[in-house]
Amino acid sequence: MKETEIKIQWPNNTVTYASEGDDWFSTARKAGLEIPTGCLTGSCGACEIDVNGKTIRACISDIRGSKKCLLKVSLTTDPFWEK
Repeated sequence: MKETEIKIQWPNNTVTYASEGDDWFSTARKAGLEIPTGCLTGSCGACEIDVNGKTIRACISDIRGSKKCLLKVSLTTDPFWEK
């Protein structure tokens, strides 16, 4: 069975392709972005990103295909960390 490539558009307007089940961190690095991390267990929320308008925690989520075919990613910002 052939794996379907999933097209991902990042906030820096870079487009990358991933396979179902790939991790968000290494895929973001390929796009020249770093997703912040904290606990890496899904408890702290430091790695939250928005994918097609839905917030996920990158450390406990794999890349999953979408019926829209394109995953549009936005990095969640926290004013506390931007000081």
